[in-house]
Amino acid sequence: NSSSKRGRSRGQGHQIYALLKAGHAISRIAEIIGRHKSTISRELTRNVGLKGYRPQQAQRFAELRGRNSRNTRRVSASEWSLAEQ
Repeated sequence: NSSSKRGRSRGQGHQIYALLKAGHAISRIAEIIGRHKSTISRELTRNVGLKGYRPQQAQRFAELRGRNSRNTRRVSASEWSLAEQ
């Protein structure tokens, strides 16, 4: 499994998309990519748009949720420059 403990890798989004298009059930998709079926279900629920599930759109949605999260630590440019020294 190439993704972090949280979330999915970009490649997994494309796998999910292809497997959905091939007609696989959520439980089978989860089995194939090595994730729990609730993770796949949550991914689809959170990231479906007007044209269904699309991996690039799902990635944008996830990035927006991350930026807008109250748990995201905000680091200023000056803090980054100090950390890089």
